[in-house]
Amino acid sequence: MQPTPLKLKSRRPAHSGQADYTQPSSDQGFLVFDQVSKSFPTAKGRFPVLENVNLSIQQGEFVCFIGHSGCGKSTLLSLVSGFQQATQGSVTLNGQPILKPGPDRMVVFQNYALLPWRTVFENVYLAVKSVWPNKPEAQKRAIVRDHLAMVGLTEAADKRPDQISGGMRQRVSIARALSIRPEVLILDEPFGALDAITKEELQEELLKIWNDHRCTVLMITHDIDEALFLADRLVMMTNGPAAGIGEVMNIPFERPRDRDQIMEDPQYYQLRNHALDFLYNRFAHDES
Repeated sequence: MQPTPLKLKSRRPAHSGQADYTQPSSDQGFLVFDQVSKSFPTAKGRFPVLENVNLSIQQGEFVCFIGHSGCGKSTLLSLVSGFQQATQGSVTLNGQPILKPGPDRMVVFQNYALLPWRTVFENVYLAVKSVWPNKPEAQKRAIVRDHLAMVGLTEAADKRPDQISGGMRQRVSIARALSIRPEVLILDEPFGALDAITKEELQEELLKIWNDHRCTVLMITHDIDEALFLADRLVMMTNGPAAGIGEVMNIPFERPRDRDQIMEDPQYYQLRNHALDFLYNRFAHDES
């Protein structure tokens, strides 16, 4: 399916105070997708997942990706993490092609990906030790303690993952990812399995951490409200196969953000309705 032609306004800064819907771009940036396509071999031939993706992300941006299942969101971020390679085109970070995983890019998964036989402290320590094996032992342990404190888990340091809640496990995953100071933090629907209250608490916590450290964040979500609260831009994907970027929404709310104030802003509902129209009218998922 080809994207519906868009009536586009001129690009404005993300915090201009006005909604802005723009075409994807591969202009020079910190993280750049340039004519990226990805397909996989099958018994019936190549299956195209992504086609002609162009996007430029600036250093320190918080970008959310949304779209129906099968639109290639996870594949797109897998290309950034280095777990997969593009079939055509390139993905570059700081002007260098991404060819393999590296500590400059860390992933937080929905299922936490913690070692169940290790304590909270040990799960974070293993990441720190693998990236900085030559740091003094006291310094490595101090880094772990600082990051557990940052996510409010000092008292849980000696517990194993099965002894803490789902929200606490996700905090461990975030602390582990940030402990090695990545340039890009990749979040694959990290709050999707959590209850609504815990989810909002972690959204607030993530924004505070991001405001303090300002690494570049790429996040997959199925929650429009989550994206509008967290992101500088919302990348809306067309349906697969051969999915692409249909539209990029600049989110104009100033930072730091207050959830109640945002939800009282008439623009919030204009943006929300625009995203809903994109997903459920212009690119409604074909269930047949």
